[in-house]
Amino acid sequence: MNVRPLHDRVLAKRIEPSEEIRGGIFIPDTAKEKPQEAEIRSVGPGKYVTHETGDQRRPLDVKAGDRILIGKYSGSEIRIDGEDYMILREDDVLAVLEG
Repeated sequence: MNVRPLHDRVLAKRIEPSEEIRGGIFIPDTAKEKPQEAEIRSVGPGKYVTHETGDQRRPLDVKAGDRILIGKYSGSEIRIDGEDYMILREDDVLAVLEG
């Protein structure tokens, strides 16, 4: 199923960190923190901005495929075809990871 976010929203999938056991202690899933790194899967067309010449869309600074940092409690979590995703506003993106 294709999902196209509206306006200045993005669809992202959290990137789970690799499983590490330090000192022989196993941390259950319920005690783990949510990952703050995600990959953008799709973006909306942009937010309408009113100018003297009329309404125009302001394109987003992020694009599909970008790796981003997000806040722990940002966005709305949704499930599509058995996979967990997030829909969040561009303002909730803290940074784009490059390199």
